[in-house]
Amino acid sequence: MVNIGNSIAKRRKFLKLTQPQLAELAGISLRSLKSIESGEGNPTLTQIMKILNILGMKLDIIVR
Repeated sequence: MVNIGNSIAKRRKFLKLTQPQLAELAGISLRSLKSIESGEGNPTLTQIMKILNILGMKLDIIVR
């Protein structure tokens, strides 16, 4: 099973975005983003979709 948080963090770094930048673009708190990336958070589907869209990722990353 893919760790979505790890995939998000890798893509964010590839795009040279900081956590604060991505959190602001996604309209979520920095704390929420950090917990998502660490795999400890319980994000909503809406939050995940916003982040994936910003990063140019598709939802199928979750089910691979």
